[in-house]
Amino acid sequence: MDHAEFLEAVGKRARMPAAEAATVVGATLTTLAEGISGGEARHLASQVPEELRGYLHKDVDFAERIDLVEFLNEVGVRAGTDDERTAEGARAVLTTLRETVGAEDLEKLESELPKDFRRLLRPVDRSVGA
Repeated sequence: MDHAEFLEAVGKRARMPAAEAATVVGATLTTLAEGISGGEARHLASQVPEELRGYLHKDVDFAERIDLVEFLNEVGVRAGTDDERTAEGARAVLTTLRETVGAEDLEKLESELPKDFRRLLRPVDRSVGA
């Protein structure tokens, strides 16, 4: 999946224009990187479109433990979106990320995050064509 396809998939899933989708993608990936190890962030970065890799850059190897509420609050602050738009956008980004990295890598990612993140990582199917 290339950069344009990634943004288009997020925009369609979250029902938001391209510019807003791009902002939410950056906010979500940046916040996600803070909550996972440096190794996992680098691994994910190697699998996403090149234009998104900088959001997953991490200089330290440790993860800041962050729960789902804190995660969504931080994404919302970074993206400048309200709670509902933040949740929809973050869900769309993580669903698209899941399609990009595959099942094994998703399991590794899930193992580094609190269990409540499964609500965003494995949401009810909201296919791009819907």
